[in-house]
Amino acid sequence: MDKNKRVWTKWLYWFTFAVAVIAVYKTLDSFTEIANWFEKLFSILMPFIMGVFIAYILYIPCKKIERFYGRRKSKIIKKKARGLSIFTVYLIAIIVISLLFRFVIPNVTQSIIDLINNLPGYYENTINQLKNMPEDSIWNKIDAIGIIENIKNIDLSGFLNITNIAEYAKGVIGVATGIFDVFVTIIISIYVLSERNRILNFAKKVCKALFKEKTYDNIGMYFTRTNEVFFKFLSGQIIDAIIIGILTSIAMSILGVKYAVLLGILIGISNLIPYLGAIIGVTISVIITIFTGGVTQAIWLAIIVIILQQIDANIINPKILGDSLEISPILVIFSVTLIGAYFGILGMFLAVPIATIIKLFIEDYIDYKTKLREKE
Repeated sequence: MDKNKRVWTKWLYWFTFAVAVIAVYKTLDSFTEIANWFEKLFSILMPFIMGVFIAYILYIPCKKIERFYGRRKSKIIKKKARGLSIFTVYLIAIIVISLLFRFVIPNVTQSIIDLINNLPGYYENTINQLKNMPEDSIWNKIDAIGIIENIKNIDLSGFLNITNIAEYAKGVIGVATGIFDVFVTIIISIYVLSERNRILNFAKKVCKALFKEKTYDNIGMYFTRTNEVFFKFLSGQIIDAIIIGILTSIAMSILGVKYAVLLGILIGISNLIPYLGAIIGVTISVIITIFTGGVTQAIWLAIIVIILQQIDANIINPKILGDSLEISPILVIFSVTLIGAYFGILGMFLAVPIATIIKLFIEDYIDYKTKLREKE
């Protein structure tokens, strides 16, 4: 009997192994179809994902405005505090977006078109200025003309081409290409904001039913800490980018730099990427200013922007973010480089909070193992 049982067990093992091999082969064989299926599913769910993301970004301002309405004497306002807070937040968002489309975006678009059209003229003018410099000039000693020749080979129009920018924007806001998707996204975000307590309570009940008490407590703790890291970093970086963008635009306008608003926005957006973003933004701005305003103006621009970024790094950014992330610059640069290499620009933006959360898990695990060793 035992012998027959062993035979059947052996045959069952090999049968299971063969089925697994066939399943893996079929999966790999139809990998394109599976990838297409997931891509289609992701595109269908994108309005819901974007709705949750928008609600997540608007959660803190909505919560603060709700508290403001909740402190009013009127009972009607207190009762409708959440609805009024959601309406207020969306009204402010609509006003800000309308102002951007009315004043900022047309100016930036026109600057991009103008820069592309005049780029050959800027290049020739820069070369002529360098050639007319004295023989003992420092710029001739470092072969400035050779550097400019190399810069010419950089296809700036490829990066600044309106068609390409439209394609980049389409990839980022592809969910908003249809009226239906926009409508669904906004409705989902409103429902998430208004029903957030019910959603969180349901999630807590599910976790409590599935996990042990200690695991449930750990999930709650890590969810809270992860949420704090992500929200504080994202909101802080966006506010910081707006501040540095405005300051650099004003400073460059005072210096008489052409395309000051465009370059200010570029530096502000690049500032979303810690450390490396600032270098990229300043470098591109200096290159463009060399062509449009000359070497001297580019040097002044670099000095002013570096000073502003130092003020931002040492005063403004710490005030906004505080010490909540507690992550070393080496780890920041490593995470931005590594995650950015695999997930592109979005990976660079999210690299720091992801690295912070991973660091948090590793530190807790090390503390846990250390305590176990001490008890032995």
